[in-house]
Amino acid sequence: MIGSSPSVTHLYAQAILQAARRRGMVLPESVTCEVVPGQRVPLAVQDQLWDEYCRASGEPLAGLEIGLALQIGHLDSAGMLLVSCDTLREGLEALVEYAPVVGDGGEFSISEDADRIRLCYQPGYRVRVAERVEAVMASLVRLTGWATGDAFRPEALLLAHAPLADEAAYRQSLDMPLAFNAGRNCLQLPRDQGDLPLIQANSALRDHLRQLADHTLESLGHQSLSRQVSTLVREHPGWGKERVASELAVSGRHLNRLLADEGLSFKVLRERELHRLAVDLLRSGQTVVSVSGRLGFSEEAAFARAFRRWEGVSPSRFRSGASG
Repeated sequence: MIGSSPSVTHLYAQAILQAARRRGMVLPESVTCEVVPGQRVPLAVQDQLWDEYCRASGEPLAGLEIGLALQIGHLDSAGMLLVSCDTLREGLEALVEYAPVVGDGGEFSISEDADRIRLCYQPGYRVRVAERVEAVMASLVRLTGWATGDAFRPEALLLAHAPLADEAAYRQSLDMPLAFNAGRNCLQLPRDQGDLPLIQANSALRDHLRQLADHTLESLGHQSLSRQVSTLVREHPGWGKERVASELAVSGRHLNRLLADEGLSFKVLRERELHRLAVDLLRSGQTVVSVSGRLGFSEEAAFARAFRRWEGVSPSRFRSGASG
């Protein structure tokens, strides 16, 4: 069954309205009246908010500024859940799982090898994409630094788009290495940073908030079509588009159209889940041959080529590093 319409928590939408007030800007009431306390905000309204804000501010780094000003409270109960985890690694893993509580605008994925942890973000919207990605990634840098008592030392921030302003302005705001036109949006950190303790760690609160977040996800009807497709691919990696579409009671062509509405495609989603699953299985100690078969590749060489494209190393080398 197809999920509900994409939306975001009103608290996240409020971050834009608060930024507008700080600048003395007045956004159209026809848009702002749609942000009602306690009610989810349709993604289409969030699109309008971003577009109006960026146009009115005239600031090329408007998204970056909003991201750096974001507070834990803007992330609803998921925000407190993340910072109440024991370690940074646990918090990042919770982010991947519970990001839909905040909004359906994109998805996070996390991977780890012998040297580093990568937290990547795939946007699912089409309006003001670069500005909104910068808001998301900047908020990650800022809030992660706060949650670790400023012990966080990221390796680099990769952004898929070209810079919206002089790169010196980015470096001044973020104080970390950046790479643009990188093909993906990814925060890279040394692997040992995953063990950093979080200053607000509270296991009892974390467990309580996890129950609330689970209830929210359930009440939202699994959030989005892309999330349903991702789950099916992960559970049945050998399934193609038509088989997945059949499970969702739509045609393959209609599935493509629905995913396009979320700014995604079946091919992108399937590749992403196969990548995640391959990393997890190899890290658990399974052989390259067994992982290749599990993921539905016709031959090991084809899997090796795909994995090298995903991770930059062969699956056998990745497996050796993960177990070393």
